[in-house]
Amino acid sequence: MSSKRTPFAAISGFLAVALIAVLALAFAGVFNRDDSGSSGANGSLASPSAPLPANTSVADIYAQVSKGVVQVESRAKAAGPLGGVEEGTGSGFFIDDGGRIVTNQHVVEGANQVRVRLGPDKDPLSAKVLGSDPSTDIALLKVDPDKVKGGVKPLGLGDSGKLRVGEPTIAIGSPFGLEGSLTTGVVSALERQVESPNGFAIDDVVQTDAAINPGNSGGPLLDARGRVIGINAQIASNGARANSGVGFAIPINTAKKVVPALQRNGEIKRPYLGVSTTDVTDDLARRFGLPVKDGALVTSTVDGGPAERAGIRPAGPTGRGGDVLLAVNGKAIQNPGDVADRIEGLEPGDQTRIQVLRDDERKTVTVTLGERPDRPASP
Repeated sequence: MSSKRTPFAAISGFLAVALIAVLALAFAGVFNRDDSGSSGANGSLASPSAPLPANTSVADIYAQVSKGVVQVESRAKAAGPLGGVEEGTGSGFFIDDGGRIVTNQHVVEGANQVRVRLGPDKDPLSAKVLGSDPSTDIALLKVDPDKVKGGVKPLGLGDSGKLRVGEPTIAIGSPFGLEGSLTTGVVSALERQVESPNGFAIDDVVQTDAAINPGNSGGPLLDARGRVIGINAQIASNGARANSGVGFAIPINTAKKVVPALQRNGEIKRPYLGVSTTDVTDDLARRFGLPVKDGALVTSTVDGGPAERAGIRPAGPTGRGGDVLLAVNGKAIQNPGDVADRIEGLEPGDQTRIQVLRDDERKTVTVTLGERPDRPASP
Protein backbone atom coordinates (compact mmCIF):
# COMPACT_ATOMS: atom_id res chain seq x y z
CA MET A 1 0.00 0.00 0.00
CA SER A 2 1.33 3.39 -0.91
CA SER A 3 2.36 5.69 1.90
CA LYS A 4 1.39 8.80 -0.03
CA ARG A 5 -0.48 11.22 2.20
CA THR A 6 -3.94 12.23 1.03
CA PRO A 7 -5.14 15.74 1.96
CA PHE A 8 -8.30 16.12 4.00
CA ALA A 9 -9.99 19.22 5.32
CA ALA A 10 -12.19 20.11 8.23
CA ILE A 11 -15.60 21.15 6.99
CA SER A 12 -16.70 24.08 9.08
CA GLY A 13 -17.41 27.09 6.88
CA PHE A 14 -15.61 30.36 7.62
CA LEU A 15 -17.29 33.55 6.45
CA ALA A 16 -14.41 36.01 6.91
CA VAL A 17 -10.71 35.09 6.97
CA ALA A 18 -10.63 31.40 6.09
CA LEU A 19 -9.23 29.16 8.81
CA ILE A 20 -9.04 25.75 7.19
CA ALA A 21 -7.43 22.87 9.02
CA VAL A 22 -5.97 20.63 6.35
CA LEU A 23 -5.67 17.20 7.86
CA ALA A 24 -4.30 13.87 6.70
CA LEU A 25 -5.76 10.40 6.45
CA ALA A 26 -3.63 7.56 7.73
CA PHE A 27 -5.01 4.22 6.63
CA ALA A 28 -4.37 1.35 9.02
CA GLY A 29 -0.89 -0.02 8.51
CA VAL A 30 0.40 2.82 6.32
CA PHE A 31 1.93 5.05 8.96
CA ASN A 32 3.43 4.39 12.36
CA ARG A 33 0.83 4.53 15.07
CA ASP A 34 1.33 6.25 18.40
CA ASP A 35 -0.20 5.07 21.65
CA SER A 36 -2.92 7.73 21.74
CA GLY A 37 -6.48 6.47 22.01
CA SER A 38 -9.30 8.21 20.22
CA SER A 39 -11.75 8.18 23.08
CA GLY A 40 -10.01 7.83 26.42
CA ALA A 41 -12.94 8.53 28.72
CA ASN A 42 -15.07 6.37 30.97
CA GLY A 43 -18.83 6.43 31.14
CA SER A 44 -21.42 6.32 28.41
CA LEU A 45 -24.02 8.48 26.74
CA ALA A 46 -27.42 6.84 26.56
CA SER A 47 -29.65 7.21 23.55
CA PRO A 48 -32.44 9.67 24.46
CA SER A 49 -35.10 8.20 22.20
CA ALA A 50 -36.14 5.05 20.39
CA PRO A 51 -35.25 4.55 16.72
CA LEU A 52 -37.82 5.20 14.03
CA PRO A 53 -39.52 2.11 12.55
CA ALA A 54 -37.71 0.16 9.86
CA ASN A 55 -38.51 1.21 6.28
CA THR A 56 -39.24 4.80 7.33
CA SER A 57 -38.78 7.04 4.29
CA VAL A 58 -35.95 9.55 4.12
CA ALA A 59 -38.54 12.33 3.96
CA ASP A 60 -40.19 11.11 7.16
CA ILE A 61 -36.82 10.75 8.88
CA TYR A 62 -36.00 14.33 7.96
CA ALA A 63 -39.35 15.55 9.28
CA GLN A 64 -38.70 13.84 12.61
CA VAL A 65 -35.00 14.55 13.02
CA SER A 66 -34.28 17.93 11.43
CA LYS A 67 -35.75 19.86 14.35
CA GLY A 68 -32.94 18.49 16.52
CA VAL A 69 -30.18 19.71 14.19
CA VAL A 70 -28.79 23.23 14.62
CA GLN A 71 -26.52 25.64 12.82
CA VAL A 72 -23.55 26.72 14.95
CA GLU A 73 -22.10 30.22 14.54
CA SER A 74 -18.78 31.18 16.11
CA ARG A 75 -16.83 34.41 16.40
CA ALA A 76 -13.13 34.56 17.27
CA LYS A 77 -10.39 37.15 17.19
CA ALA A 78 -8.42 36.91 13.96
CA ALA A 79 -4.78 35.97 14.20
CA GLY A 80 -2.07 38.27 12.93
CA PRO A 81 -1.16 41.93 13.40
CA LEU A 82 -4.25 43.28 11.64
CA GLY A 83 -6.63 41.72 14.15
CA GLY A 84 -10.29 41.68 13.21
CA VAL A 85 -12.86 38.94 13.68
CA GLU A 86 -13.21 35.51 12.15
CA GLU A 87 -16.75 34.19 11.84
CA GLY A 88 -17.41 30.53 11.25
CA THR A 89 -20.37 28.25 10.74
CA GLY A 90 -20.88 24.59 11.43
CA SER A 91 -23.60 22.24 12.55
CA GLY A 92 -24.59 20.35 15.67
CA PHE A 93 -27.39 18.32 17.21
CA PHE A 94 -29.24 18.04 20.52
CA ILE A 95 -28.48 14.98 22.64
CA ASP A 96 -30.83 15.56 25.58
CA ASP A 97 -33.74 17.62 26.86
CA GLY A 98 -31.38 19.85 28.85
CA GLY A 99 -30.25 21.77 25.78
CA ARG A 100 -26.88 20.05 25.32
CA ILE A 101 -25.52 19.98 21.79
CA VAL A 102 -22.69 17.98 20.24
CA THR A 103 -20.55 19.52 17.50
CA ASN A 104 -16.95 19.43 16.30
CA GLN A 105 -14.21 21.01 18.39
CA HIS A 106 -12.78 22.75 15.35
CA VAL A 107 -16.11 24.56 14.82
CA VAL A 108 -15.79 26.44 18.13
CA GLU A 109 -12.02 26.44 18.63
CA GLY A 110 -10.83 29.78 19.98
CA ALA A 111 -14.31 31.29 19.84
CA ASN A 112 -15.26 34.02 22.27
CA GLN A 113 -18.90 33.91 21.17
CA VAL A 114 -20.98 30.91 20.09
CA ARG A 115 -24.60 30.99 18.94
CA VAL A 116 -26.92 28.40 17.46
CA ARG A 117 -29.86 28.71 15.07
CA LEU A 118 -32.73 26.23 15.02
CA GLY A 119 -34.24 27.34 11.75
CA PRO A 120 -33.81 29.93 9.02
CA ASP A 121 -36.40 32.29 10.49
CA LYS A 122 -35.49 32.00 14.17
CA ASP A 123 -33.25 34.30 16.17
CA PRO A 124 -29.95 32.75 17.27
CA LEU A 125 -29.56 31.53 20.83
CA SER A 126 -26.45 32.11 22.91
CA ALA A 127 -24.57 28.86 23.57
CA LYS A 128 -22.01 28.01 26.24
CA VAL A 129 -19.10 25.70 25.48
CA LEU A 130 -19.21 23.15 28.31
CA GLY A 131 -16.09 21.37 27.11
CA SER A 132 -14.07 20.36 24.09
CA ASP A 133 -11.62 17.65 23.11
CA PRO A 134 -9.31 18.35 20.16
CA SER A 135 -8.04 14.77 20.22
CA THR A 136 -11.43 13.50 19.03
CA ASP A 137 -12.68 16.78 17.50
CA ILE A 138 -15.74 16.77 19.75
CA ALA A 139 -17.22 19.72 21.64
CA LEU A 140 -20.22 19.96 23.97
CA LEU A 141 -22.40 23.08 23.96
CA LYS A 142 -25.46 24.08 25.95
CA VAL A 143 -28.35 26.46 25.34
CA ASP A 144 -31.17 27.39 27.68
CA PRO A 145 -33.84 24.79 26.82
CA ASP A 146 -36.59 27.16 27.94
CA LYS A 147 -35.65 29.53 25.10
CA VAL A 148 -35.99 26.88 22.41
CA LYS A 149 -39.28 27.57 20.66
CA GLY A 150 -41.24 24.37 20.33
CA GLY A 151 -38.98 22.60 22.81
CA VAL A 152 -35.73 20.68 22.46
CA LYS A 153 -35.84 17.68 20.10
CA PRO A 154 -32.91 15.40 21.00
CA LEU A 155 -31.74 12.86 18.45
CA GLY A 156 -31.53 9.15 19.10
CA LEU A 157 -28.08 7.58 19.09
CA GLY A 158 -27.11 4.44 17.22
CA ASP A 159 -24.22 2.01 17.58
CA SER A 160 -21.35 2.74 15.19
CA GLY A 161 -19.74 -0.54 16.20
CA LYS A 162 -22.47 -2.49 14.41
CA LEU A 163 -22.30 -0.69 11.06
CA ARG A 164 -21.68 -2.55 7.82
CA VAL A 165 -20.31 -1.23 4.57
CA GLY A 166 -23.16 -0.48 2.19
CA GLU A 167 -25.73 0.54 4.79
CA PRO A 168 -27.63 3.78 4.00
CA THR A 169 -26.53 7.08 5.53
CA ILE A 170 -28.19 10.49 5.85
CA ALA A 171 -26.31 13.72 6.56
CA ILE A 172 -28.09 16.84 7.82
CA GLY A 173 -26.38 20.17 8.38
CA SER A 174 -25.64 23.64 7.08
CA PRO A 175 -23.25 23.34 4.12
CA PHE A 176 -22.10 26.81 3.03
CA GLY A 177 -24.55 28.19 5.61
CA LEU A 178 -27.57 26.55 3.96
CA GLU A 179 -29.35 25.47 7.14
CA GLY A 180 -31.27 22.21 7.20
CA SER A 181 -29.73 20.61 4.11
CA LEU A 182 -30.03 16.84 3.65
CA THR A 183 -27.93 14.46 1.56
CA THR A 184 -27.91 10.68 1.37
CA GLY A 185 -25.37 7.97 0.65
CA VAL A 186 -23.97 4.78 2.12
CA VAL A 187 -21.30 3.67 4.54
CA SER A 188 -18.35 3.53 2.14
CA ALA A 189 -15.82 2.07 4.58
CA LEU A 190 -15.22 1.49 8.27
CA GLU A 191 -12.26 1.66 10.64
CA ARG A 192 -10.65 4.56 8.81
CA GLN A 193 -8.21 6.78 10.68
CA VAL A 194 -7.99 10.56 10.38
CA GLU A 195 -5.84 13.15 12.07
CA SER A 196 -7.44 15.24 14.81
CA PRO A 197 -7.09 19.04 15.08
CA ASN A 198 -4.20 18.58 17.53
CA GLY A 199 -2.41 15.97 15.43
CA PHE A 200 -3.34 12.73 17.18
CA ALA A 201 -5.12 9.88 15.45
CA ILE A 202 -8.88 9.37 15.57
CA ASP A 203 -9.71 5.70 15.06
CA ASP A 204 -12.74 3.77 13.81
CA VAL A 205 -13.88 6.68 11.63
CA VAL A 206 -16.89 6.12 9.35
CA GLN A 207 -16.38 6.90 5.66
CA THR A 208 -19.43 7.91 3.62
CA ASP A 209 -20.24 9.17 0.15
CA ALA A 210 -23.14 11.29 1.42
CA ALA A 211 -22.29 14.80 0.21
CA ILE A 212 -20.85 16.91 3.04
CA ASN A 213 -19.25 20.30 2.56
CA PRO A 214 -17.93 23.26 4.58
CA GLY A 215 -20.58 24.01 7.19
CA ASN A 216 -21.54 20.35 7.71
CA SER A 217 -18.92 19.98 10.46
CA GLY A 218 -20.49 18.80 13.70
CA GLY A 219 -23.75 17.71 12.10
CA PRO A 220 -25.16 14.20 12.43
CA LEU A 221 -24.62 11.25 10.13
CA LEU A 222 -27.71 9.09 10.51
CA ASP A 223 -28.65 5.51 9.72
CA ALA A 224 -31.83 4.36 7.99
CA ARG A 225 -33.79 4.56 11.25
CA GLY A 226 -32.82 8.12 12.08
CA ARG A 227 -30.18 7.27 14.69
CA VAL A 228 -26.92 9.20 14.88
CA ILE A 229 -24.01 6.97 13.90
CA GLY A 230 -21.37 9.66 13.46
CA ILE A 231 -20.42 13.33 13.65
CA ASN A 232 -19.51 14.71 10.21
CA ALA A 233 -16.02 16.17 10.45
CA GLN A 234 -13.78 15.97 7.37
CA ILE A 235 -13.77 15.53 3.62
CA ALA A 236 -11.20 14.36 1.10
CA SER A 237 -10.08 17.72 -0.23
CA ASN A 238 -7.32 17.23 -2.83
CA GLY A 239 -6.77 20.96 -2.53
CA ALA A 240 -10.46 21.88 -2.86
CA ARG A 241 -13.05 22.49 -0.17
CA ALA A 242 -16.03 20.96 -1.98
CA ASN A 243 -17.40 17.46 -1.61
CA SER A 244 -15.52 14.78 -3.53
CA GLY A 245 -17.65 11.82 -2.48
CA VAL A 246 -15.31 10.87 0.37
CA GLY A 247 -16.39 12.17 3.75
CA PHE A 248 -15.53 11.14 7.30
CA ALA A 249 -17.56 11.10 10.51
CA ILE A 250 -16.32 10.65 14.07
CA PRO A 251 -18.03 7.45 15.30
CA ILE A 252 -20.88 8.07 17.72
CA ASN A 253 -19.48 5.40 20.03
CA THR A 254 -16.48 7.67 20.57
CA ALA A 255 -18.84 10.53 21.49
CA LYS A 256 -20.64 8.25 23.95
CA LYS A 257 -17.37 7.95 25.87
CA VAL A 258 -16.11 11.50 25.47
CA VAL A 259 -19.25 13.58 26.12
CA PRO A 260 -19.84 12.47 29.75
CA ALA A 261 -16.24 13.39 30.61
CA LEU A 262 -16.66 16.79 28.95
CA GLN A 263 -19.85 17.30 30.93
CA ARG A 264 -18.01 16.54 34.18
CA ASN A 265 -14.65 18.19 33.63
CA GLY A 266 -14.75 20.27 30.45
CA GLU A 267 -11.73 18.41 29.11
CA ILE A 268 -10.16 14.97 28.99
CA LYS A 269 -6.75 14.04 30.38
CA ARG A 270 -5.46 10.93 28.68
CA PRO A 271 -2.76 8.48 29.68
CA TYR A 272 0.36 8.56 27.56
CA LEU A 273 2.95 5.90 26.81
CA GLY A 274 5.08 7.85 24.35
CA VAL A 275 5.75 5.29 21.62
CA SER A 276 5.10 4.89 17.93
CA THR A 277 4.58 1.37 16.64
CA THR A 278 3.95 -0.56 13.46
CA ASP A 279 2.40 -3.92 12.56
CA VAL A 280 4.36 -7.15 12.87
CA THR A 281 3.67 -8.35 9.35
CA ASP A 282 4.63 -11.79 8.03
CA ASP A 283 7.34 -10.19 5.91
CA LEU A 284 8.73 -8.18 8.85
CA ALA A 285 8.72 -11.22 11.13
CA ARG A 286 10.52 -13.27 8.50
CA ARG A 287 13.17 -10.64 7.69
CA PHE A 288 13.94 -9.86 11.32
CA GLY A 289 13.59 -13.42 12.59
CA LEU A 290 10.81 -12.57 15.03
CA PRO A 291 9.18 -15.63 16.63
CA VAL A 292 5.78 -13.89 16.77
CA LYS A 293 3.26 -12.71 14.18
CA ASP A 294 1.19 -10.51 16.49
CA GLY A 295 2.13 -7.46 18.50
CA ALA A 296 3.32 -3.93 17.83
CA LEU A 297 6.95 -3.24 16.92
CA VAL A 298 8.24 -0.08 18.60
CA THR A 299 9.63 2.23 15.90
CA SER A 300 10.36 5.23 18.13
CA THR A 301 10.01 6.51 21.68
CA VAL A 302 9.47 10.10 22.80
CA ASP A 303 12.57 11.62 24.35
CA GLY A 304 12.06 11.67 28.09
CA GLY A 305 8.66 10.03 27.72
CA PRO A 306 7.24 7.25 29.92
CA ALA A 307 8.31 4.41 27.61
CA GLU A 308 11.86 5.69 27.21
CA ARG A 309 12.23 6.22 30.96
CA ALA A 310 11.11 2.63 31.53
CA GLY A 311 13.72 1.32 29.10
CA ILE A 312 11.49 0.29 26.19
CA ARG A 313 13.68 0.04 23.09
CA PRO A 314 12.80 1.33 19.62
CA ALA A 315 13.98 -0.38 16.45
CA GLY A 316 17.20 0.83 14.87
CA PRO A 317 17.61 2.30 11.38
CA THR A 318 17.44 -1.18 9.84
CA GLY A 319 14.26 -2.03 11.74
CA ARG A 320 16.08 -4.47 13.98
CA GLY A 321 16.51 -4.45 17.73
CA GLY A 322 13.21 -2.89 18.73
CA ASP A 323 10.89 -4.24 21.40
CA VAL A 324 7.66 -5.85 20.27
CA LEU A 325 4.81 -4.95 22.61
CA LEU A 326 2.87 -8.13 23.36
CA ALA A 327 0.51 -7.29 26.24
CA VAL A 328 -0.53 -4.51 28.62
CA ASN A 329 -1.57 -5.58 32.12
CA GLY A 330 -2.09 -9.11 30.81
CA LYS A 331 -4.25 -8.08 27.83
CA ALA A 332 -2.77 -9.22 24.53
CA ILE A 333 -1.72 -6.79 21.79
CA GLN A 334 -2.34 -8.06 18.27
CA ASN A 335 -1.71 -4.85 16.34
CA PRO A 336 -0.72 -1.20 16.93
CA GLY A 337 -4.33 -0.12 17.49
CA ASP A 338 -4.51 -2.38 20.54
CA VAL A 339 -1.84 -0.33 22.32
CA ALA A 340 -4.17 2.65 22.69
CA ASP A 341 -7.10 0.37 23.55
CA ARG A 342 -5.16 -1.31 26.36
CA ILE A 343 -4.30 1.93 28.15
CA GLU A 344 -7.73 3.46 27.60
CA GLY A 345 -9.44 3.93 30.94
CA LEU A 346 -6.16 4.16 32.84
CA GLU A 347 -5.02 7.41 34.41
CA PRO A 348 -1.84 9.46 34.09
CA GLY A 349 0.46 8.26 36.87
CA ASP A 350 -0.80 4.66 36.80
CA GLN A 351 1.89 1.98 36.79
CA THR A 352 1.37 -0.39 33.89
CA ARG A 353 2.95 -3.78 33.22
CA ILE A 354 3.93 -4.18 29.57
CA GLN A 355 5.14 -7.50 28.22
CA VAL A 356 7.69 -7.12 25.42
CA LEU A 357 9.65 -9.40 23.15
CA ARG A 358 13.31 -8.38 23.29
CA ASP A 359 16.12 -10.37 21.69
CA ASP A 360 13.85 -13.43 21.44
CA GLU A 361 13.01 -13.25 25.16
CA ARG A 362 9.78 -12.16 26.78
CA LYS A 363 10.22 -9.54 29.48
CA THR A 364 7.87 -7.45 31.61
CA VAL A 365 8.55 -3.73 31.87
CA THR A 366 6.77 -1.47 34.36
CA VAL A 367 5.87 1.92 32.91
CA THR A 368 4.46 4.88 34.81
CA LEU A 369 2.03 6.47 32.37
CA GLY A 370 2.29 10.18 31.70
CA GLU A 371 -0.31 12.71 30.62
CA ARG A 372 -0.69 13.06 26.91
CA PRO A 373 0.68 16.38 25.62
CA ASP A 374 -1.31 18.89 23.61
CA ARG A 375 0.32 17.74 20.38
CA PRO A 376 2.33 14.68 19.27
CA ALA A 377 6.08 14.88 19.67
CA SER A 378 8.00 15.77 16.53
CA PRO A 379 9.57 12.71 14.89
